[in-house]
Amino acid sequence: MSFQTPRSIEEMLTAIHKREYLMPAIQREFVWDADQITKLMDSLMRGYPVGSFLLWDVKPETAQSYTFYEFLTNYHERDNPYADKATVPAGSGTTAVLDGQQRLTSLNIALYGSFAEKKKYAWWNSADAFPVKRLYLNLVDAPDDEELGLKYDLCFLTDKEAAADDGAEDKWFRVGAVLGLDDSGPAIMDEVADRGISDYRTASRRLYDLYRAVRDFKPMNYFLVTDQDADKVLEIFVRVNSGGATLSYSDLLLSMATNQWKELDAREEVRSLVNEINSNAGRQFSFSKDIVLKTALTIADVDLRFKVTNFTQANMAKVEESWPQIKGALLRAATLLQQFGYNERNLTAHSVIIPIAYYLHLRDAGDSYLDSTANAADRLTLQRWITRSLIKRGIWGSGLDTLLLRIRDVLRANTTAEFPVAAVETAMTVVGKSLTFDKAEIDELLNLKYAGQRTFSVLSVLYPGLDLGKKFHEDHIFPKSRFTKKKLREVGIPAEKIEDYQGAVNLLPNLQLLAGTANIEKQDTLPADWVDTAFPSGEKRATYIAENDLDNLPLDLAGFTTFFEQRKQRIRARLITALGATPRPAATDEE
Repeated sequence: MSFQTPRSIEEMLTAIHKREYLMPAIQREFVWDADQITKLMDSLMRGYPVGSFLLWDVKPETAQSYTFYEFLTNYHERDNPYADKATVPAGSGTTAVLDGQQRLTSLNIALYGSFAEKKKYAWWNSADAFPVKRLYLNLVDAPDDEELGLKYDLCFLTDKEAAADDGAEDKWFRVGAVLGLDDSGPAIMDEVADRGISDYRTASRRLYDLYRAVRDFKPMNYFLVTDQDADKVLEIFVRVNSGGATLSYSDLLLSMATNQWKELDAREEVRSLVNEINSNAGRQFSFSKDIVLKTALTIADVDLRFKVTNFTQANMAKVEESWPQIKGALLRAATLLQQFGYNERNLTAHSVIIPIAYYLHLRDAGDSYLDSTANAADRLTLQRWITRSLIKRGIWGSGLDTLLLRIRDVLRANTTAEFPVAAVETAMTVVGKSLTFDKAEIDELLNLKYAGQRTFSVLSVLYPGLDLGKKFHEDHIFPKSRFTKKKLREVGIPAEKIEDYQGAVNLLPNLQLLAGTANIEKQDTLPADWVDTAFPSGEKRATYIAENDLDNLPLDLAGFTTFFEQRKQRIRARLITALGATPRPAATDEE
């Protein structure tokens, strides 16, 4: 390993675009966010060191034995989050980046590409959820956020956001455009003059700082590994990546599987399956490759813990051999979760899919299991277990591997064609993951709020007769829009009760699950009026009221608090029955 002559950012990125530098399959995916990219560029513009890089000189005879990837240029969180596989021509070698991939990819995006991440609260499948942005430098203003510690105002913006309004200074300079400047003198002066910026000196200085950082300075210090022993290179790679943004075991597993699988490309298979689980067939989830990989280890019946000692060639061979079954089981498990009404917003623990997939694999369940009448009772048992595990705090948190191993052992030992819920729950209790609820926990659930993490799961337990595979919304029985102070005063609610009304409107006793179309039609109609309109038949109206605990539904808001308290007690009784609540053990003298 030898130290090489430092290079400029421009020189390094030029080498990347000539495909002289590639990433070995043992590298993780790109994980940096927009703030990390801007901080890196700010540091370079200030002349700060940004760490050294480690490259591997891969000879032609070695290159043909491994998989390599190109550098990501246009990052899109949904549509293009991964680098493309590279082709190394026969008889050619390459230079692989062992350490510095995140920084080099960030610089490549900053200067040559774009960055598109999901807007907060936007739906994953929405057309405008991922605006395409490029890195811009503000030539006029200082950074707004002092907490970031930036000297320069660098920001990812859409081209429309960066465009100057009529009459305003054209202050946003696209960082990548610095590569097109002919020089650091007249070209910079002309650029600033053409933009009509009044503070000519500041703008010119900032643009000059960017030019020097990218094209003049040589901050890219790197070491070159020439050893062709793959095991030794892997050891160097793991040690180098033990600090900073640490390489996760799942990344390492995926990387090693990519090199060890004989017929399939592990990285491509996992990527494809993650996308299919999350967004195909109407599904809307956000499962990660970690979940897919842990499920793969579980179904392959090897140690499911992410430990380096488990990444053996024999274990990887088992995973590859089982891949068709792993893929089918995960897709069916995701579809089941969808049928149970779950999506990316209300599925609070992604790990729950692992035992579901393993169970479906063990019973060799095909697509018919998902909707056949013969399996309806088993699906209901599975749904109730899943829901209770999501409602109970702490089930899928710490100690996850131990829990999954226990559940796998029970499912493997099961000799019936039904989900062994009693045996599973006994095994869970042994490791401190009991699904028993005491009455204090039930009372806590009664205070769940609209759109809370566990609210959907609790409502689905309360009212199990709904076909949750269809689109259901969490709905306010008494519309929230009527609970402003002004509207409450207008209907005669005493001032001293307004706070009580507003504190209760978002709580569980005022919530129900309502079909999407019905929820839209209901809007801000009072519940008694809507029920009369939606269910003109007295029999259907009575059934709906009984099934949703809407007895004694008042005609106006004056009776809201009484209705709320009565429904709260009815819901409490339902939860005690549904969740099997027990009294909390009495405190001992020692406590």
